[in-house]
Amino acid sequence: MARRRSFGAIRRLPSRRYQASYAGPDLQRHVAPVTFTSAADAETWLSDERRLVESEAWRPPAVRLAQAAAAAAAPKPVPLTVETFARTWLRDLDLRPATRRDYDSLLANHIVPALGTMPVEELTKRDVRQWWNTLDPTKPRARSKAFQLLHNVMAGAMESELVDSNPVALPSRTKVRTKRAKNIEPLTVAQVADLARAMPARLRMAVLLGCWCALRYGELSELRRQDVDLKAGVLKVSRGVVKVKGGYLVGDTKTDAGVRRVHVPPALLPELKTHLDTYVDAGPEALLFPAPNGGHLHSSSFARLFEKAAVAAGRPDATPHTLRHTGASLATSVGATTADIMARLGHTTPGMAMHYQHSLDGADARVAQGLSRILED
Repeated sequence: MARRRSFGAIRRLPSRRYQASYAGPDLQRHVAPVTFTSAADAETWLSDERRLVESEAWRPPAVRLAQAAAAAAAPKPVPLTVETFARTWLRDLDLRPATRRDYDSLLANHIVPALGTMPVEELTKRDVRQWWNTLDPTKPRARSKAFQLLHNVMAGAMESELVDSNPVALPSRTKVRTKRAKNIEPLTVAQVADLARAMPARLRMAVLLGCWCALRYGELSELRRQDVDLKAGVLKVSRGVVKVKGGYLVGDTKTDAGVRRVHVPPALLPELKTHLDTYVDAGPEALLFPAPNGGHLHSSSFARLFEKAAVAAGRPDATPHTLRHTGASLATSVGATTADIMARLGHTTPGMAMHYQHSLDGADARVAQGLSRILED
């Protein structure tokens, strides 16, 4: 027998379970898709259906059930992972080739292995802290750069409205690193000379120009015969080269300030002329320091030769970049101002120029001697 109610009806089946049904807004009778173990459960179902009818959100139970089954059977959308978003975000940025190469390396080596498969919207501060603690603390510069890149990627996710806040926001980690990972000790004048002599003859001038003209390696390796004005004693620096996948890419200098005319110390000009006559092919496009088989000399090849020469010169800690630091410090020692250093090295900010200046051995003694002369006068 069915129990009549103000809305719907409940009847007990021979199986001792309860069935609920009601007449819907379409004037059709709708039966619950399941039976119930108790009348109270059947009444709860009818109450829920009545609320749907009164809220005008009602649809026939069979239709709702079919739609739910279809949704459950439909393939689930693939979540947007940290790696997928990061690569898409980087692809759309206008980056210099060297910067893109560095970002791709940081992403592949430091971010993707731990966080790459995680959905962007699920990345939490706790995940970031755990990831940070797994990074090699003996490589603070790479660690800091990786953190900054991830911070910027998630800032991009915020702009795309994929996340509400940036989880990569540990206060002590989000500032751009300004200090060197280690102190760089400039070479002495004698060490520069010893190091140059220990290099293959065709690359001795690369060491000397790298130091006394304080050039970046990408600028040095792209110098061509047409960039040398022996009469004026000037190098015209307007391009740089970077190694990219598939070859080398020649482009603009690192900054607009990098386009500059660098005066060569006059004492070096005879050796520079000898180098041009001996090791550089004819023609304005001929590279000053080509690879043995032609084309640009890879920075790693130069670094390997430099490392051996540095050991021979008694400075095994020196790297090709030490030459640039040495050149800036030597310029400072002869009275160059910060503005002079900025112009010579192609820097856009005084902070970067200061980064390359060091106090050379004996500088304080020279200061003391100058003060003594004032006292004597």
